[in-house]
Amino acid sequence: MGGGGGNADAGSPDAGTPDAGTPDAGLTIAVSHTREFRGMWVATVSNLDFPANVAGTRDAGIAELGRIVDVAAANGVNALVFQVRPESDALYRTTREPWSRYLTGTQGTDPGYDPLGELIALAHARGIEVHAWMNPYRAKVSSSAPVTSTHISQVLAQHAIVYGSATVMDPSAPAVRSWVVTVIDELVRDYDVDGVHFDDYFYPYPISGTPFPDNAQYAAYQADGGTMTKLDWRRDNVNQLVRDASQAIAARKPHVRFGISPFGIYKPGAPPGITGLNAYDEIACDPLAWLSNGWIDYVAPQLYWPTTQTGQQFGLLIDWWSAQVSNGQSVFAGHALYKLGSSAAWTLQELRNQVALSRAQYPNVAGSIWFRHANLRDNLGGVQTTFQTDFYASPALPPPVAKARLATVAPPSAEVNGTTVTLAHATPTQLRAYAIYRRELGVWRLKQVIAAQPGVVTMASGQWAISAVNRADVESRALLVDVP
Repeated sequence: MGGGGGNADAGSPDAGTPDAGTPDAGLTIAVSHTREFRGMWVATVSNLDFPANVAGTRDAGIAELGRIVDVAAANGVNALVFQVRPESDALYRTTREPWSRYLTGTQGTDPGYDPLGELIALAHARGIEVHAWMNPYRAKVSSSAPVTSTHISQVLAQHAIVYGSATVMDPSAPAVRSWVVTVIDELVRDYDVDGVHFDDYFYPYPISGTPFPDNAQYAAYQADGGTMTKLDWRRDNVNQLVRDASQAIAARKPHVRFGISPFGIYKPGAPPGITGLNAYDEIACDPLAWLSNGWIDYVAPQLYWPTTQTGQQFGLLIDWWSAQVSNGQSVFAGHALYKLGSSAAWTLQELRNQVALSRAQYPNVAGSIWFRHANLRDNLGGVQTTFQTDFYASPALPPPVAKARLATVAPPSAEVNGTTVTLAHATPTQLRAYAIYRRELGVWRLKQVIAAQPGVVTMASGQWAISAVNRADVESRALLVDVP
């Protein structure tokens, strides 16, 4: 991997590289800093975060996306996890699935703009990543909601299952898996996304007294010679989707990060003392298989409990999850920002404690994802000050993408004209950003991350070191730049 993979002072979010001494003949030096994924979930289901008004205009929608990016940039967030497929629909242009009803109030109605495309352009210009959050199996939040004739629940109606108040697509059906993988492949092909993200909805969460109705499908599997137990068969159905999605993403664009945010408890007793829902059995969620097979680059368990809660202690859980990753994979802690102030346990200090416990497990735990954008936007409990002065006071790049972490990146070149520095690179289309370091008290510290295009920055006089960052967040050696 490139020079930005880590450093000795992993406990500090703004740790830098000790002075490397004499530069090489090309006037470059090795630089690094503590990597950290600083994600924010932006929920579109039920219009939780976007858009605020389903009757809004194109200009209003684009302006709202701009404000989302503004909030992220002002608070040190380096990745937006944007829900683009809340119920087998689309918040982006595709002929495969209908426009989401959450954009206009009616499924299939063109909003007059492309939310995902607009967000990518706005965020990338500010050095912020955009990850496409997709719900693989949910067809309708409410089974009574009208859908278009092109919706998966109509095209594959034989595989649509009403369970409780929702409609889900049958995870055991190869046609459903093929549909979802094709949707993912087309999105990755057509959009400059930095990642693809699944949340915790696999087999639906159980409804007391109402088993999920898949006896017929399991009997057919057995009749074909299948020997797995029903629970193992369900997990295998989900695992096949995760595997196929991973392979499609890697084949299309290996720099695109693929990760999943499962329920925060794998099984009761893992680790000892933990109690709660058995996600492994109840919703067929097997993140250890996804990790061990290398299908995902990160796991982001939803650890929506305080550090003081008996049976679901954040500290015990983050330690356990940290031990499950290897080979460049990461854990990103899922934090319940929305619970801030909801009880005596949910204070700003509680959030600080959670971040500190996560950072203590660096580099296995290399970041956080916060649920959700509106809570940061509305400054719930005064949290913006904590983000700006405590959590993310200094910039950071996310860790390198696991499957592409061994790539090497050439350093940039620079033209200095007064205090304006124009950067260039031999392979500009392979870059995401430039990382700008300055030496402070004998340590090179990351001061700014700028977009690779146009790669122009105004800098104060002095000596700087500038690295190139590729699409997989792998960093080059840094070019020494003197600004008069």
